[in-house]
Amino acid sequence: MGIRVTPPRTRPIVNEALNTLIRQARWTRAAVAANVNAVAAEMGVKLSYDHSTVGHWLTGSVPLPAGICAATEAFRRRLGRPDLTSADLGWPLVAIAAPGHDLWQGDPVDRLAALGEDDMLHRRTVLTAGALALAELTAVPPPPDHPPAPRRGGSADVERVRASTRVFADLDDLYGGGHARAAVAAYLVSEVVPLLRGTRGRAQPQMFVAAGELTYLAAYMAADDGANGLAQRYYASTVRLADQAGDRVLRATALRSMAAQAAELGHVRQSRDLADAAAAALGAGGSARTRAWVRAMQGEAQGGMGDRWASLSLLRQAESLLERADSVPQSEWTGNFRRESLEHATALALGKLGDDAGAARHFSASMASRRSVERRTRALIGARAAQAWLRAGEVDHAAAVALDLGSVQDIRSARVQQEVRRLRAAWQPYRRNAQVADADRLLSAVPGR
Repeated sequence: MGIRVTPPRTRPIVNEALNTLIRQARWTRAAVAANVNAVAAEMGVKLSYDHSTVGHWLTGSVPLPAGICAATEAFRRRLGRPDLTSADLGWPLVAIAAPGHDLWQGDPVDRLAALGEDDMLHRRTVLTAGALALAELTAVPPPPDHPPAPRRGGSADVERVRASTRVFADLDDLYGGGHARAAVAAYLVSEVVPLLRGTRGRAQPQMFVAAGELTYLAAYMAADDGANGLAQRYYASTVRLADQAGDRVLRATALRSMAAQAAELGHVRQSRDLADAAAAALGAGGSARTRAWVRAMQGEAQGGMGDRWASLSLLRQAESLLERADSVPQSEWTGNFRRESLEHATALALGKLGDDAGAARHFSASMASRRSVERRTRALIGARAAQAWLRAGEVDHAAAVALDLGSVQDIRSARVQQEVRRLRAAWQPYRRNAQVADADRLLSAVPGR
């Protein structure tokens, strides 16, 4: 008489909404967990979900609000559906932006002080307040009609803040956003916020602009370090400081970079809307170089929308403006847009439009023209160039570009790390190629997250 083996007990799937989205995303349960954990980490929340956790979700369990928000954002990015809500995942409706955390309300200096303290002290960020509330961000309020009348102040302090910003910007270029971000936050809290509260007179608007430029750098560094929710709030603070000073160029600069952040995270409609808001803020103001910078972002965003004609038309307009630019690039810190920058924007647009070979050529041209101090940017674009060459079927080109990156181990940039991981995963089928093997050994030393 044989022994009857009882099959393992399995619980039926009851959350069909989540199951459907997982199939649409073409994710395994382990991949779902990994992506949710990664989104949470961007917001300063540590989650340790695995494939078994996702199995529990499918059979009826519901994660805590932090997990719900991270999962919703992960599926938004994967599926290109920024309107997705937690209800679409079969869970209770949880707002991504919690009440009381409206980025556009409250005293801008008090908000900046609290934000800098949170960043400096590495406080656990409430995910529901930071998970890229792009719906709020695209509803950008108009600038005030009448900025506050200036009072007495100190112009020497303005120059000191700007000089410090230049130093921090150089460190960011060399070593990535994760290298000195805490120092920037500390400087904002200890030095800049008191100056904002005490400066009066003709120097007051200049101080708000100087503070806005440093806050913009803090936002860029946070995004580069993978803290996208924090970066979002820094960018919003930059807009508000610009409005206090009546500086439309700084306002446009922050909105333009918010558009770039949205594009990197797969929110194509919000990227387009934010790029258009940047152009509207700038109007006919700003130098030709700054207008080219914003126009190129509009072109990239339209590429993400799949509109080839609009994308290429805007990029041609950006090129024409850049050719007419007569300002010295280094004199415009927040609008430092050069030919290699346009090459990068063109490559990003072409890649979204499906022209991998064209994207690869423009990425490579951008990488080749970068200055030696732009180590982080060169590594980021180089990794993107290698991926584009791979997609275009040019394996040797991809390996050659990667080998040209040099030593990037000391660059603290989550974006660089992410692009390197994507590249190494993409060329796995070609590991027997000697150049690919050499490049893979080189990039294996890049730290992961």
